[in-house]
Amino acid sequence: MTKKDKTADTVETQPPVINIDGNDYEIETLSDAAKNQITSMRVADQEIANLQQKLALAQTARMAYANALKAELPEV
Repeated sequence: MTKKDKTADTVETQPPVINIDGNDYEIETLSDAAKNQITSMRVADQEIANLQQKLALAQTARMAYANALKAELPEV
């Protein structure tokens, strides 16, 4: 058996960074108030994504209802 080279397994991890207006900021160096704002922004982004999915569902359902209505209408 050969020894596994431990240096190959070592991966340098960069601290989390956020880009605001073209500037990178290391999150861990920001104030607690700034970190809370980042958390709030992420929660808002998740809510927006959820609402966009719900909107897509509602639009699809509306199209299905419109197609079903067209099938029920008498021919002109």
